[in-house]
Amino acid sequence: MYARRRHVYFAMMGFCIGLFVLAWAVVRLWSIPVAVGMCVVAMVIPPLAAMVANRRGPEDRWWDDPSGDRQSDEWWDELDGKKRPR
Repeated sequence: MYARRRHVYFAMMGFCIGLFVLAWAVVRLWSIPVAVGMCVVAMVIPPLAAMVANRRGPEDRWWDDPSGDRQSDEWWDELDGKKRPR
């Protein structure tokens, strides 16, 4: 799943750079407001790409990783109804 998120991230960032370059290399010759609008759209893409790349999927198991504190891990396992081998 990590590779899929990474591919989507790079595709979004490539689209962002493409929009920016296209806006100021080609579109500005015909319409400056459209070029500015394209840059505004390109400006919104990087935060969205970062959210896509850093989100946790349903198969990502981060909530049940041991913390390293044995007593705390045993306490949480007891609350969750799990038994860990000692």
